[in-house]
Amino acid sequence: MAKRKEAQAEPAAGIRDRVKELRRVRARDLLPNPSNWRTHPQSQRAALQGILSEVGYADALLARELPDGSLMLIDGHMRAETTPEQEVPVLVLDVTEAEANKLLLSVDPIAALAETSATALSELLHSVQTGSEGLAAMYEQLATDVGLVPDEAPKVLGLEVRPPPRMAWALIGLPVVRYGEIAAQLEQIGKLEGVTLLTVANDAQYENG
Repeated sequence: MAKRKEAQAEPAAGIRDRVKELRRVRARDLLPNPSNWRTHPQSQRAALQGILSEVGYADALLARELPDGSLMLIDGHMRAETTPEQEVPVLVLDVTEAEANKLLLSVDPIAALAETSATALSELLHSVQTGSEGLAAMYEQLATDVGLVPDEAPKVLGLEVRPPPRMAWALIGLPVVRYGEIAAQLEQIGKLEGVTLLTVANDAQYENG
């Protein structure tokens, strides 16, 4: 377990900026961190390949510079492995090995502490389309985790995506014409598979069609 240390006052100058530069480096030239504790299942790799294919690189990997000038990764191992021959954006940090280990242990877990607004997630899911099965599976899992149905994904991909049996589903903020259509479809699936259908209209313009 990580050792606790008494809280210290912030430096007089405030929070330090530890980014030295943004550098573009061929991914396979980046050294993997021997202390990296993350493993990457195929589902995660498929989702990453989907977003790289449809959008591209939109954030930077993190690395620290070693005395010999080489760069050792702190964050971004899977991205480097996925595109080894590509020049990728890397934020080179001015941190010690101990500080790098602290970041390695903190970057992903801090992001994972965020909570979810079901309403905002539902609206975002309805605004996004993808041709990647990996991304669609991830979006569906996000929706399932909070009890929503990303109903657009099956039609965008032409996939046979069916809700699991005996689960309550919510339809939130769908246009009237689609609300009635999808509600009828889910109701039929519910009769066949024992699904409890929960319909929710969150605005006066939405009504049970």
